[in-house]
Amino acid sequence: MDIVIPAILIFLITVIVIEMSLYAYRSVRHPDRGRIRQSLRTMGPSRYETGPSRDVVRKSSVLSDVPWLNIVLRRMTGIERLDRLRQQANARYPIGFFILLGLVLASTGFLISSYMMANRLPCVIISALLLSAPILYLVNKKQKRLQKFQAQLPEGLDMIARSMRAGHSFSTGMRLAADELGDPLGPELSYTLDEINFGVSVSDALRNLTERVGSQDLNFFVVSVILQRETGGNLAEIIESIAHLIRERFKLLDKIKALSAEGKISAVILCLLPFCVIGFLYFRNATYIMTLFTHPTGKIMVAVGIFMMTLGVYIMRRIIKIKV
Repeated sequence: MDIVIPAILIFLITVIVIEMSLYAYRSVRHPDRGRIRQSLRTMGPSRYETGPSRDVVRKSSVLSDVPWLNIVLRRMTGIERLDRLRQQANARYPIGFFILLGLVLASTGFLISSYMMANRLPCVIISALLLSAPILYLVNKKQKRLQKFQAQLPEGLDMIARSMRAGHSFSTGMRLAADELGDPLGPELSYTLDEINFGVSVSDALRNLTERVGSQDLNFFVVSVILQRETGGNLAEIIESIAHLIRERFKLLDKIKALSAEGKISAVILCLLPFCVIGFLYFRNATYIMTLFTHPTGKIMVAVGIFMMTLGVYIMRRIIKIKV
């Protein structure tokens, strides 16, 4: 039984490495392949589905450049959320690449840790952490891109409003902002305009923009534009008011961050203090501190301590995290 598990893991690692090597070979042999596929995802053929009240254009995205993996991923539930996360992070590679990378890291970590430790539980924990590492990378990249998008949004809205005051249409103002601003706001506006040019209504294209980005400030702009198109009004003035509202919201968020900085530092110190004390005692007297992890009563105390620390971190996060 001990030989079967490593053999299966080695087989999986071999298959995944071969697939990734073929993928790297195709990328080196055809360096423009990725750019062309990205353009095809953006501008390529679409399938049309008729809804109860309007026609919606939905593009069939490629989840993996490996054909068999693309078929498998399409049958998995919840893959749409991961692919949307990849889109929001503006990752260069498809979601299948990150899934394969997670499997390789998890299998390698399990193999190495299983030979170093007899207990299987730490091996499984290490493997789970390595498996989720690519997804955590996408989440981190998405958050950074979202912050940059929100910082560009007021400037983009002001540009659209000035263009409309000069006599241009709303689409022309969006095109001007898309050409002048860089990533991420510029490409997202260009993508929205491409959807409009391919027959998607302005309301649906703006809703798709909010789904791709996931910004609360952008929702204010989209809802205002949709309502204005239905009820009428001065759209340029509305957009300028939204840009001013977003800037004032940023000022309030910065003030809240400054006022809650002390609480965040206190939370970090309280979380790190037990681990620092344990590490200090381990180097000073390892026999003394290891009793806490070997004795049955000590194990119960450690479990209770971890639970109380987790509860304390949750409570402190709820206190210092203020939504505006």
